[in-house]
Amino acid sequence: MRHARVMGLAGLAVAAIGAAAYAYAAQTTVVPVPDNEPVKTSELVDLSKTTWGDAKAGQTKAAACAACHGADGNPSDPQYPRLAGQSERYTAHQLALFASGERNTGMAAVMVPFAQTLTAQDMRDVGAYFATQKSGAGLADDTLITEGTYKDKKFYEVGQQLYHSGDTARGIPACMACHGPTGAGNPGPAYPHVGGQQQAYVVRRLEEYRAGTTGQKDPALFNIMAQVTHNLTDQEIQALGSYLQGLHDRADDAAVAQGAKAPH
Repeated sequence: MRHARVMGLAGLAVAAIGAAAYAYAAQTTVVPVPDNEPVKTSELVDLSKTTWGDAKAGQTKAAACAACHGADGNPSDPQYPRLAGQSERYTAHQLALFASGERNTGMAAVMVPFAQTLTAQDMRDVGAYFATQKSGAGLADDTLITEGTYKDKKFYEVGQQLYHSGDTARGIPACMACHGPTGAGNPGPAYPHVGGQQQAYVVRRLEEYRAGTTGQKDPALFNIMAQVTHNLTDQEIQALGSYLQGLHDRADDAAVAQGAKAPH
């Protein structure tokens, strides 16, 4: 299988998404994961009573994260998400959701015991540490699609098209309206950094959003993604995962090239 690294393209800014429909506000009771101890639930950690995270303190507190996510937030195992470069606010919020049991799908059962040992300030500190780390990127699949609507197009091309332009006819907005042309995210409403994210993780999360079911008590942000992903096909979700895995800032390539030329 051939691969090609997908560059982060500096395109024209897309207008931000308007008022998102919250059609998938269904809430669920936390259900124990089979063959594991029941998920302990607690109140959502109050992050509003914290101060800005301390990256140095966060590095020590994030030591337990290294086994799965890598010491700097760039994991070698494709099933675990890349945390390097993620915003402090987003990381802290996800840790709070794990600790309360409100985020309970996928591999949440693995995260719960770690998250529940952290205070609200610890979560901010851990988030601050990973926010200071340089996010890597993987490779995007340039294999030709052999069937369906996108026959003879490459997987990453389909993902690129959806990410930058969406599909107006089906009510699918451009992903970069919230996540930016290079996937760096939006620090205002804390939309996450998605550029370079592991394909397997992206696919899993998009499928969860498309299912439209969440245990979050305040599902506003979840519902935005549930609406966005509602009409995505399995093939399109795979293509988006592939594109995002290779998405990065073009300036990163220049830095790597410059480093290769430097004397050793």
